[in-house]
Amino acid sequence: MYSLSTCWNSTRHTDGRAMLREIRDLGFEYAELSHGIRISLLPGVIEAVDAGEIKISTLHNFCPLPIGVNYAAPNLFKFSSLDQRERENAYRHSLKTIETAARLRAHLVVLHMGCIEMKDYTDKLIEMVEAGNRESSKYQKLCQEVEEKREQKKDKFVQLANGMLSRLVEQAEMRGIKLGIENREALEEIPLESDFQFLLREFNGSTVRYWHDTGHAQIKENLGFIRHAMHLESMSEYLAGFHIHDVQFPAHDHCPPGAGTIDFAALKPFVRPDHIKVFELSPGVPVEDLQAGVAYLKSIWGGV
Repeated sequence: MYSLSTCWNSTRHTDGRAMLREIRDLGFEYAELSHGIRISLLPGVIEAVDAGEIKISTLHNFCPLPIGVNYAAPNLFKFSSLDQRERENAYRHSLKTIETAARLRAHLVVLHMGCIEMKDYTDKLIEMVEAGNRESSKYQKLCQEVEEKREQKKDKFVQLANGMLSRLVEQAEMRGIKLGIENREALEEIPLESDFQFLLREFNGSTVRYWHDTGHAQIKENLGFIRHAMHLESMSEYLAGFHIHDVQFPAHDHCPPGAGTIDFAALKPFVRPDHIKVFELSPGVPVEDLQAGVAYLKSIWGGV
């Protein structure tokens, strides 16, 4: 199943039905409702789905956006926050996403799990790689430092996030919705790649699955923290689907496939027809580039 995320076009529309028709007219049977869906778009979305014009593959938390928020904000409320009020807001709006997914007969909700509250290393490391300093002793020292700090600080944040996930699993199971835990690009966000299997074993069952973002994984490879294809292989048992976009070295992502450096052929052995494959492209991508990227990816992964 191939799908196109509304992150590409939601900002250009005031009517949800017109937004989805634009995606349908590009040849997509499915769309993902991304984390930029304003609540004013929802009536048109429901009309389009109920009329059989398009199907919804997935929703990306938080969807719809909280009232008064008019920009994409997937980390607005963190599962891992030390502030109980923020966690309750995260639960309430995540539950709304799950309820909306059930109403629209979607298959899965994509979740961010939060972060470790610590110094932001990611942007600094990206700047150093851009400057050609990845092999420097300073860069290696910073990488070692971030790994040590993450391990020292992560436990309480992981515990809070997992507690939130437990509550959401109960609600998702009642409605037949899967929850996809997305790999993230920031080094401070959780789960860490080394912890994904522990998480998915803890939530053993069909509801909690792994969601692979190709761009995020490639950024982590470009920074020297993982090997993209090896990580995907290690998670293939739990894999429900993909956010598909390319990366121009080292960290300019949400580009059409073929416009960056990701070796999509190396990922192909772990792609199955039953996986949900969502193109997640920048709003600035022209239609012709989007179509070329879709064709490029399907020529490698197949059309199903």
